Amino acid sequence: MAIPSPPSPAPAPLPGARHGRDPDRAIKRGPRRVPAEEVAATQRDRLFDGLVREVAARGYDNARVSDICHAAGVTRPAFYALFNGKQDAFLAAYRHGIAVVSHLMEDAYRDAGPAWPDAARAALRTLLDVLASVPAFARMALVEVDAAGPDARRERDALLRSFRRFFAGTGPEPAEVDRDALVSTVVGGIHATIRERVAQGRADELPALLPVLTYAATAPFLGPEGARRAARAARPDDGPAATAPCAPPAHP
Repeated sequence: MAIPSPPSPAPAPLPGARHGRDPDRAIKRGPRRVPAEEVAATQRDRLFDGLVREVAARGYDNARVSDICHAAGVTRPAFYALFNGKQDAFLAAYRHGIAVVSHLMEDAYRDAGPAWPDAARAALRTLLDVLASVPAFARMALVEVDAAGPDARRERDALLRSFRRFFAGTGPEPAEVDRDALVSTVVGGIHATIRERVAQGRADELPALLPVLTYAATAPFLGPEGARRAARAARPDDGPAATAPCAPPAHP
């Protein structure tokens, strides 16, 4: 008899998906002392949520450490015990959030099956749905990252380069075309389109971009007719929407 696989661990929450001052995450007081590492982990997660929401609402330059601490229900000394300053906290929240989104995309890409157009469409759909489900993180990660300094922009550029892995199954390219440049152009165009909607405060519209972004992602490799077939299969309302861990459903 086959031994069942152990259940997969619950995915980590996406920063900004919860309120930092959520009473369910308050440090319980009582006769049993909470371990220091558990307290620090809870405070770190709450600060991530507070930072994402404050940066999205005020902009990176205007979000003060005191604002972030108030939004998280965490003291300034506790903040500085975890981070060197606002930029350090921003980078930590950005890296954590991007890791969560990337893992969700990778799972969708793998689970969609062996056909590359299906896998690429599934990864794109997950990206759009998850960003729409936590618009504060979308704004922080796509728009405010530009204001967070050169280290943050380097993280963003490295992320875009890492998305090349979703094009590994594209097959041959047109003759005399630099594959890396072609994939970078496709990824850059998709990123610019998503960022524009988020910057306009229209993150809720991202799932509706799935057909056009599927076409843009596949046309250089499948040709116009193959891309049209892939785009026709990219119905945003086809099945339940993907949402970020701990976020409410984007499309009830």
